Amino acid sequence: MATVLMIGTRKGLWIATSDADREEWAVTGPHHDMEEVYSCLIDPRHGSAGRPRLFAGASSSWLGPQVRWSDDLGATWQETPGGGPRFTEGAGASVERVWQLAAGSPAGDDGVLWAGTEPGAVWRSRDAGETFELEESLWQHPHRASWGEGFGGQAFHTILPHPRDPASVTVAISTGGVYQSADDGATWMPRNRGIRAGFLPEGQQFPEFGQCVHKVARDPSRPERLYLQNHGGVYRSDDEAASWTSIAGGLPADFGFPVVAHPHRPDTLFVFPLGGGECRYPPEGRASVWASTDAGESWSPRGTGLPERFFVGVLRDAMCADDHETAGLYLGARDGSVWVSTDGGGSWRSVVAHLPDVVAVRAASY
Repeated sequence: MATVLMIGTRKGLWIATSDADREEWAVTGPHHDMEEVYSCLIDPRHGSAGRPRLFAGASSSWLGPQVRWSDDLGATWQETPGGGPRFTEGAGASVERVWQLAAGSPAGDDGVLWAGTEPGAVWRSRDAGETFELEESLWQHPHRASWGEGFGGQAFHTILPHPRDPASVTVAISTGGVYQSADDGATWMPRNRGIRAGFLPEGQQFPEFGQCVHKVARDPSRPERLYLQNHGGVYRSDDEAASWTSIAGGLPADFGFPVVAHPHRPDTLFVFPLGGGECRYPPEGRASVWASTDAGESWSPRGTGLPERFFVGVLRDAMCADDHETAGLYLGARDGSVWVSTDGGGSWRSVVAHLPDVVAVRAASY
């Protein structure tokens, strides 16, 4: 059993490979040099010679956004025809970045691939990325005109197909909130009840939509349970996002970007708290992943091996878990450092350092 790790940065993509122990890594790159790689996907449904297909959403200042794929761990790359998601001529919009790539539901067609873009749109491919269709009902949603932009730009950064129901998918946008379709994209409903928008005036802080949701994760062992890192607030839903409850108590800060659910252990999740709007680095400048093993009822810090002086952030897609039986956790930072933990975040060791600003990491076994 081997491991592959994709590291997307603002100046290209790096690919690291290891065995199941994940102690020594071979790193290649940059792939797509000087292009922003905001989204990565390791898709075991496709590929060749026992290796998964790697997808990268890259944005070039000259060529615009492109979705590329490789079946040989990055030795060669192919572009999807047309480059990926594209608005039709006369739509009055153009795709700036591909912020998210996600495989379709395991219960559905294995050719389905989802993409989330800037400006805020969701796209679906039914042919493994050959072509993409705009989710028109969401693009035409009456709320869209009121969606805002975070500092990084307006983006659908979360796409969570339901693992047992291919007609159900949950998405999230910054800023706008969580939306969900239960009818294969025919309609989309806001799913933000209980999420606080602290930047709004008192008495208006729990709107139907408009929250600055940073990331959402699904508990693999209990699909109706979701975890959410907000722009101020950490939440859990036990009813497929119909309602949300705060689980931020016990954390040193409720601001952050990533949230990751353990792939095998029920009720186990990880966040990386930051100081908030006034300082986008960890409290006291000490890198620390915070873990909960009871669905957010309590938290504990885990950071042995991470820097004790750390004054950079970790972005929403720069933390992930692989799917080994003993799952690995990965953390990428804005100083170009990437670490791995194979004991639930208890201890960390370096994979690579001195890369450009890390914006996305994805890992899997093969």
